[in-house]
Amino acid sequence: MIRGIRGATTVNVNEKNAIVEATTKLLKETIEQNKVTPDLVASIHFTMTRDLDAVFPAEAVRLFDGWANVPLLCSSEIDVEGSLPFCIRILMTVNTTQGQDEVQHVYLEKAVSLRPDLAS
Repeated sequence: MIRGIRGATTVNVNEKNAIVEATTKLLKETIEQNKVTPDLVASIHFTMTRDLDAVFPAEAVRLFDGWANVPLLCSSEIDVEGSLPFCIRILMTVNTTQGQDEVQHVYLEKAVSLRPDLAS
């Protein structure tokens, strides 16, 4: 079956290294907590708030061996007044035997405030 794994993190500055490092940490946590391998991943959709534009967050995936064939997509998050700034989100679509309630969603840094009920 196919499941979506959600996650988010934040950075303090709109700089390439900060975005890649934060995205890498988010991906590693998501992969580890859900025991994901690249052959199980159908795709990963990244969004960032409009105050971030120094790099595509998908660039972080290039640092992972064996992930070159995973389809990646980056887009802007809807600009809602009062929403959490400097935020990077992921939706990883995976093939898994895990039930919906077994999937571990990962929220790091200030993004924990988005879904404290799901934060790991």
